[in-house]
Amino acid sequence: MFSPSSDRMTRDEKRAGASLAAIFALRMLGLFLILPVFAVHAQGIPGGNDLTLVGIAIGAYGLTQSMLQIAFGAASDRFGRKPVIILGLVIFAIGSLVAAMAPDIYWVIAGRILQGAGAISAAVTALAADLTREQHRTKVMAMIGSSIGLVFALSLVIAPVLYQAIGMGGLFGMTGALALAAILLVLYVVPEPPPPEQHDDGPVPFSKIALDPQLLRLNFGIFTLHLAQMAMFVVIPLALVKAAGLALSDHWKVYLPALLLSFVLMIPAIIVAEKKNKTKQVFNAAILLILFTQVGFAMFGEGVWSLGFFLFVFFVGFNILEASLPSMISRIAPPQSKGLALGIYNTTQAFGLAAGGALGGFLAQRLGADAVYAACGLLTLAWLGLGLTMAPLPARVKHPVAQAVAQTN
Repeated sequence: MFSPSSDRMTRDEKRAGASLAAIFALRMLGLFLILPVFAVHAQGIPGGNDLTLVGIAIGAYGLTQSMLQIAFGAASDRFGRKPVIILGLVIFAIGSLVAAMAPDIYWVIAGRILQGAGAISAAVTALAADLTREQHRTKVMAMIGSSIGLVFALSLVIAPVLYQAIGMGGLFGMTGALALAAILLVLYVVPEPPPPEQHDDGPVPFSKIALDPQLLRLNFGIFTLHLAQMAMFVVIPLALVKAAGLALSDHWKVYLPALLLSFVLMIPAIIVAEKKNKTKQVFNAAILLILFTQVGFAMFGEGVWSLGFFLFVFFVGFNILEASLPSMISRIAPPQSKGLALGIYNTTQAFGLAAGGALGGFLAQRLGADAVYAACGLLTLAWLGLGLTMAPLPARVKHPVAQAVAQTN
């Protein structure tokens, strides 16, 4: 039987982490596949010569995600995590079909908006929190975050090859098929979640979750992180082609080493944060890395080696923060409102994705790439100030329901 004093992940916790990471990975691969090629592809379709529209198309799915994550997260608190996740994956697949058949940039934007309506991130992360104990939650979130990073790396490698073979319509069609494949994982691989915990004090008011100062700091952080990611990938692929002279099919030679090396440094950072109780220090150090990269891109981002180096540093910080932020949210939020808190968190994340694509395209079109890096840098500086003034995280608590469903190795 499971021992509460055990510091090892149980079989069910490992299974939950791996399967939920795979669901995230299948969905995010579909989203990431267009990043390395769309800015170049769009110049050959009606309306695609406007970088503002290109940026909107890249980040448009974040618009509907930002509108629906709270609803999906709250619905998962009430109706269950799995039904909500399956519904979201079906909607995402339909949006992929619309984008695959798009005759111009405007229909691509419409398909991306519909893709974003499958807003399952809050439900998935809440399910991960349901199925794991707090002492292992950051590890599971790191598995999910790492899977996102790995499929991002994979997309950077295979997207140019797939684009040459099946075209942009084929890429979007593949994203729909991957979403449908993820439904099978939900049904047959992900462990069943425990029954909801009963709390005599009733539901926590929405305003208390939405306006909590600690949660607001973390929500602003995920907004900034994903705004910077999307804004950068409006200008980075073009910089590699124009400034660095690297053909689109060779971009993976920069992206892949940068990402793989970033995982080498991310893993010990997560271990230090968890084992040494240095979460806040590691968290703020990662924000500082993001700030450093924006300055570096603006000042030195004109060659292959410099672009590769600063991408590597960015991915180190990005991967640490992707793993840390949802775990911190789940520790701060009341247990009966984890889905709602993660819904608000994922709403701000999605809004950052949408705003990053639009802002990156707007600034790049009118002021150039340096303006993109400057805007991202200023937001990251503000985030660092909020991170430094963040209160210590609450002590870990042991949830008896999560412990009871865990099995021995």
